[in-house]
Amino acid sequence: MQVKVIDHPLIQHKLSLIRDINTGTKEFRELLEEIAMLMAYELTRNLPLEETEIETPLTKCKCKVLTGKKLGVVPILRAGLGMVNGVLKLIPAAKVGHIGVYRDPETLKPVEYYCKLPTDVAEREFIIIDPMLATGGSAVAAIEMLKVRGARNIKLMCLVAAPEGVKAVSARHPDVEIYTAAVDSHLNDHGYIVPGLGDAGDRIFGTK
Repeated sequence: MQVKVIDHPLIQHKLSLIRDINTGTKEFRELLEEIAMLMAYELTRNLPLEETEIETPLTKCKCKVLTGKKLGVVPILRAGLGMVNGVLKLIPAAKVGHIGVYRDPETLKPVEYYCKLPTDVAEREFIIIDPMLATGGSAVAAIEMLKVRGARNIKLMCLVAAPEGVKAVSARHPDVEIYTAAVDSHLNDHGYIVPGLGDAGDRIFGTK
């Protein structure tokens, strides 16, 4: 299945707090970072391991370590920045790229304005991060920007998704797995996820 809802109790509890209109900017940022770290744990479940020998205080033993698979984390600006540190706490060796896509308020279509990625794109597994998967336009554009530059293994991680966004990404990029903490009801006339959590970027940075 292309869409994976991560229903861990801690994630669902923190998601309820982050949706609350009374949650302030500081707490919102902290919760978003915590949820991103917990979700990254699930995304990295199938990372390859190799066996190595180490010496404990008592004896030598064979243990498993990561094979050194190259990972890349790519936040979609600006809201995706709120999730980066949470992911890096779990995967500190990952390289970080940035993609800038904004949604035209009239057409709701994505407009690309920035893309900076690690040089070895083709050798990395990428995790695109953005709190909201609404119309899917920004996510589709970000995935295309990575693919054009040689990326072949891409996952999308978002906090909350709308069915419309899931459908859009699935139609254009059926090879990309979507990880989310919740698939909400629908989009309203302004392209906001309902019930959602409002504008994630504004809530992270305290803007309007």
